[in-house]
Amino acid sequence: MHCLYLAQRIPFPPNKGEKLRSFHQINFLRSNGIEVTVAAPYEQSDELDYFKRLEQEYGCHTLSQALSHKLLRYMSGIAGNTSLSEAHFYSSGLQKQIDDLLERQNIDAIVCTASSMANYVFRSTALAKKARRPRLIMDFMDMDSHKWLQYSRNTKPPMRWVYQREASLVRRLENRVGEQFDACFFVAEPETNLYKQQAGNPAAEVLSIGNGIDPAEFYPATQAAEVKTPHLLFAGVMDYTPNVDAMLWFYNEVWPSVLTHWPDATLTIAGMNPTPAIARLQGVDNVRVTGFVEDILPYFHESNIFVAPFRIARGIQNKILQAFACGLPVVSTSMGAEGIKCTPGQNIEVGDEPNDMFDAIKRLMAAPHHYQTVRNSALATIDEHYSWDGILTPLLQLLDNDKATPQ
Repeated sequence: MHCLYLAQRIPFPPNKGEKLRSFHQINFLRSNGIEVTVAAPYEQSDELDYFKRLEQEYGCHTLSQALSHKLLRYMSGIAGNTSLSEAHFYSSGLQKQIDDLLERQNIDAIVCTASSMANYVFRSTALAKKARRPRLIMDFMDMDSHKWLQYSRNTKPPMRWVYQREASLVRRLENRVGEQFDACFFVAEPETNLYKQQAGNPAAEVLSIGNGIDPAEFYPATQAAEVKTPHLLFAGVMDYTPNVDAMLWFYNEVWPSVLTHWPDATLTIAGMNPTPAIARLQGVDNVRVTGFVEDILPYFHESNIFVAPFRIARGIQNKILQAFACGLPVVSTSMGAEGIKCTPGQNIEVGDEPNDMFDAIKRLMAAPHHYQTVRNSALATIDEHYSWDGILTPLLQLLDNDKATPQ
């Protein structure tokens, strides 16, 4: 069986949520004897090494093409009345390579990661000629149209209008996928239910396939951090709007109370590309902003609480699962915890208001027994529910070659 895997970005190295998810899906398919060709555009020439490593170290075939200037892509999206997300990741050169592959080889299934990659299916001249086309599978991951709608509600004009346009056009694309693909899946049940409400009765099979955790990558410290003074951690790409919003809100609304109660408390914000607003926090009020780090694991091991104060979010927060796997208790908003198998007070602490989040931190610091209970319960949650092999088993059924669809 041969699967063509269309990714927004080359899923290597697997150093953030989207890439981690795609990388493990590809590895899972390869481990089950499926031939995989990964097709992705790229913006920087140094990304070409990642394509080579995916071929040499993981046995994949790859197709790659440089994207044109971003302004030209966005102008194309505006002129063609398509979403900027579609335009951002579309390359006519990559389209030609994909169509050449479809004409030369028997491709049994096509997996797209995110709605923007459906463009390569809908614009394919080779697929239109096939008497029996491949199975078409979409990993939406999150409800992107709803994410853009959230952005619009938290932004002033003119960007509000840009986000409203994007929400409308991505929603149109999501609905088209539901009518023309064979199956589509989301990272969490709330996303799946939201899509079913939006799309009505789509022709595609719609289900949830979550994220997992590799125990070789995230695991508890040999000796757990001391639980006397809060040493808080947040990890994520720090030019991503939900992450930036979360940490600026936490710093302004919760952190002053933490410092008043524990003057020696520390807050680490670990992740690449910090915006100027985040970078300015470095060295202020016991805050450390790391920027890019080669290995995030030591930051989990030196901290004693992970904070996830999300106010804009969709899907499962992989960073919370990573904290669980490291035995690091998590204090989150309810939006951050959405989609994760968790119960407040058992394997996670939840607070949506500043005082509630501060009180959750106090509960963990004041009661070592409760802290240990939350820690152990989080570790058990990973063992029981978040192994990649168990989570991805439904993907094999979706790719079943016997279900190839006639045109």
